Amino acid sequence: MENGDGNEGTSAFHVPEWMQIQFADQKQEFNKRPTKIGRRSLSRSISQSSTDSYSSAASYTDSSDDETSPRDKQQKNSKGSSDFCVKNIKQAEFGRREIEIAEQEMPALMALRKRAQGEKPLAGAKIVGCTHITAQTAVLMETLGALGAQCRWAACNIYSTLNEVAAALAESGFPVFAWKGESEDDFWWCIDRCVNVEGWQPNMILDDGGDLTHWIYKKYPNMFKKIKGIVEESVTGVHRLYQLSKAGKLCVPAMNVNDSVTKQKFDNLYCCRESILDGLKRTTDMMFGGKQVVVCGYGEVGKGCCAALKAMGSIVYVTEIDPICALQACMDGFRLVKLNEVIRQVDIVITCTGNKNVVTREHLDRMKNSCIVCNMGHSNTEIDVASLRTPELTWERVRSQVDHVIWPDGKRIVLLAEGRLLNLSCSTVPTFVLSITATTQALALIELYNAPEGRYKQDVYLLPKKMDEYVASLHLPTFDAHLTELTDEQAKYLGLNKNGPFKPNYYRY
Repeated sequence: MENGDGNEGTSAFHVPEWMQIQFADQKQEFNKRPTKIGRRSLSRSISQSSTDSYSSAASYTDSSDDETSPRDKQQKNSKGSSDFCVKNIKQAEFGRREIEIAEQEMPALMALRKRAQGEKPLAGAKIVGCTHITAQTAVLMETLGALGAQCRWAACNIYSTLNEVAAALAESGFPVFAWKGESEDDFWWCIDRCVNVEGWQPNMILDDGGDLTHWIYKKYPNMFKKIKGIVEESVTGVHRLYQLSKAGKLCVPAMNVNDSVTKQKFDNLYCCRESILDGLKRTTDMMFGGKQVVVCGYGEVGKGCCAALKAMGSIVYVTEIDPICALQACMDGFRLVKLNEVIRQVDIVITCTGNKNVVTREHLDRMKNSCIVCNMGHSNTEIDVASLRTPELTWERVRSQVDHVIWPDGKRIVLLAEGRLLNLSCSTVPTFVLSITATTQALALIELYNAPEGRYKQDVYLLPKKMDEYVASLHLPTFDAHLTELTDEQAKYLGLNKNGPFKPNYYRY
């Protein structure tokens, strides 16, 4: 076990029997793609409300009460429960179909559910979560429930919730408090409704961005002290955890899932490589060939965005503060620049740094007419959107999540999702990649919840290498991929266990 400082944990990670990597000559579960595969076009067409889609296929949404805040509605599911707050509980049937489609592309979670549900490794766990509420998250939540956990959930982003999926979860008995288009006040109200429940004390946190963790830490300090573990999946949230740890204020162990190999090298890279184009195309209908794009940040998210745009024929510039990432960008064929050097000429500006004020009002003032500005980082701090809310500038809503911000001289920029996360706010993301992340999150929760006293101290830890390898192995059968098994002689020569881990903790992949 490696913690945030690279130190070894106090006890070796024990691999349960159900978590053994299976080789090609062994019996494999889920060794072929499921034969029952729903139409993906249906998933895409019903994944957004009628106001967010340009397809009539989304017309199932009941728009008669769209203007009514869910907080003002009295809703109950078929079992008579009202412990939830969603846009419209009547959309549950459509949400259930989305979840069923997502299950087909999430083989590892389904395998984990099948292998471990008899053992119920999360029995007694009371998990409060704050993540994007999508069909993929629903599969994760239902897996956690099958493994014995009780869950209460809110959304980590005011635009990314799929209303029909939230309704399906509420209908299934999950206390969910989220809807697409929440206000800032709604956002914090939903988090508080998840946490502040009479007779229910959470003992685990699954967070994406750190808002839930900090809400409990600040508002309910006694509750925070009783938490057994925190699992965090975003750059922003992990940064906030390390700040708490450095200040000596982190009184519970936390697992940094964002820097696990199976999150960073797959979700951050491959997910963004596909979803950046989807988000831009859905919102702007633009052609990418020949467009000049500047991508701020060349971490895994930036690498995915740059690769996709380059493949579509765009001219891509990169900004970076880290000389190592900068050198990677140069070696990959991208021109490394300062933002000021290209801001007047580029057609698209994309931020993915995890920082704040990367694009300032000065940059926005100098952009060319019709420049598209968007963010692929978790938080809405990267673009200084607040500086655009001034009397001399006019805001014009073009489509859902698309605004023209117009200067007095007639120049306008196209701002997407008000500077929030583009792909989950404006489009969808590849389910299979999210299966990798969700499985990693589930195993991190299992590990922290079941860890004996003393294994994890009040610090931030990385996922055990063996667990990363197990997550990867669960996804290989989807490709009919067969792992090569070391001979005894080879394993002895390399100084490895035949069943892993196969790389040292310092290996970079």
